[in-house]
Amino acid sequence: MLREGVRRVELTAREREILLLTADGRSAPDIAWRLELSPATVNTHLLSSFEKLGVCDRAGAVAVALQSGLLE
Repeated sequence: MLREGVRRVELTAREREILLLTADGRSAPDIAWRLELSPATVNTHLLSSFEKLGVCDRAGAVAVALQSGLLE
């Protein structure tokens, strides 16, 4: 259930996967290595997530994703 004022956002499976690893404290290069992607691709997914979630950084993205139930 969403808290009042928290809107439902649709993230791709890859965006959720990258945010979950970000929430675990992983860096973009580490995430890239684990998922066999380039660091630029990881950053592209993160930036897309930021836009969808209405935030400007990793901490905000993780916080909103957790509040919205996207990382459960």
